[in-house]
Amino acid sequence: MTISCNQSRILIVDDESNVLKACSSTLKIHGFNDVQTEVDSRKVLALLESEKFDVIILDLYMPHVSGMELLPQIAELYPETQIVVVTAAYEIERAVSCIKLGAFDYMVKPVENDRLVTTVNKAIEHSFLLQQLRSMRDNLLYKKQEHLAAFDEIITQNSELQKLFQYIEVVARSPQPVLVFGESGTGKELIARALHRLSGCKGDLISVNLAGLDDNMFSDTLFGHRRGAFTGADSAREGLIVKAAGGMLFLDEIGDLSQASQLKLLRLIQEREFYPVGADVPRVSTARIVCATNRDIRALVADGSFRNDLYYRLCTHLIALPPLRQRKDDIPLLLAHFVTQAAEKLGKRSPHYPKELGDLLSTYSFPGNIRELQAFVFDAVARCTTGTLSLEPFKNMIAASNATPVVTPDNAGREDSGLAQQLESIWGHFPTLREAEDTIVQAAMESARDNQGIAASLLGLKRQTLNMRLKTMAQRT
Repeated sequence: MTISCNQSRILIVDDESNVLKACSSTLKIHGFNDVQTEVDSRKVLALLESEKFDVIILDLYMPHVSGMELLPQIAELYPETQIVVVTAAYEIERAVSCIKLGAFDYMVKPVENDRLVTTVNKAIEHSFLLQQLRSMRDNLLYKKQEHLAAFDEIITQNSELQKLFQYIEVVARSPQPVLVFGESGTGKELIARALHRLSGCKGDLISVNLAGLDDNMFSDTLFGHRRGAFTGADSAREGLIVKAAGGMLFLDEIGDLSQASQLKLLRLIQEREFYPVGADVPRVSTARIVCATNRDIRALVADGSFRNDLYYRLCTHLIALPPLRQRKDDIPLLLAHFVTQAAEKLGKRSPHYPKELGDLLSTYSFPGNIRELQAFVFDAVARCTTGTLSLEPFKNMIAASNATPVVTPDNAGREDSGLAQQLESIWGHFPTLREAEDTIVQAAMESARDNQGIAASLLGLKRQTLNMRLKTMAQRT
């Protein structure tokens, strides 16, 4: 089952009360909680004017107004609503003609429970797909972002991130899982919170970090256990998937899951069912699944450590968060925010800071991303005693961080043996020591936006030494 968050609305129209009761009960047992019935076909169009439904199950033959009369009107007025017609076994040709008039599918009376649930699931998926396409079209044509407040926790003015927000608005109500990829410290959990706010889910957002969980811990944490399921299980306990019912389950560090746990997660996503530890009867899940990782899942699939069928399920909606080094235009905003935040937490007045501080921070690659910047600022504010932040603590922290090589996706896989080729590709020949030094000085000045103090700190020189070097370079040219 692929329905998510109980957010799909279903209307059943039939003149037989026993049929309405049977179909409604079956759907509710399978997790469809918002099911409405109507026995009088004359009231249907008026009802649709005031309420929106994702799927309508419509009997073709009813007194007063037949399903055949209602079908083309509903299809024209509400194109995103999927209509499933119900007919007798000897009316198959008429049912097929209904599909040409706009019906999504048909079912033959008496309707089998499995057929009912499967057809409604498919209709809901199609309805959501049409809604997403409309939202994408509106966002692309009009660049509309309708729910800015949902992203209040994310401090940014970056245009690429704003485009990502538009995409998140579109997929937030999709029943499909979401995979959020980003390096550590890029804000993956903030994205999950935004998705939850936008999703319309009435239940809670439940988060769990999967790193370090073996298969037994994974099963017990997510699915819970029955009393006596294992030694020490003196009472039954509900898992997090139950606590997230009607809401959203955020699974962080998905790339660390064992193969056995991956298989259980795949079943949860595909079937919307799970087994508590020690149980032999499955339970239905109504939680939306959002996963996150800082690892390259495609590489894990390639080496066989991550199931490709699970990856294909997860990557229906892929959200790739840029690292801070790719959104340096956000550093001034983040700096101001973290200075104020740190001062409040430390019970101090918010200190001033020189404009050069933003320029200095922009020269650093921040392998720890936003979390690292936040830590830098918090430590500097804690040390500040004058009311104005000094550049020195930041220079020292950057120097200490730069002393330890950090592997990021930008430099992963490079080998030292290629250094000579890289140097030759820049100059067209292997550079002299003077050429290399001059280029490094020029790069430091460019990174520091011609601020000699910052450039000197990047080069590990005194400002006076750098000033003399720049004069010498100018005389040579």
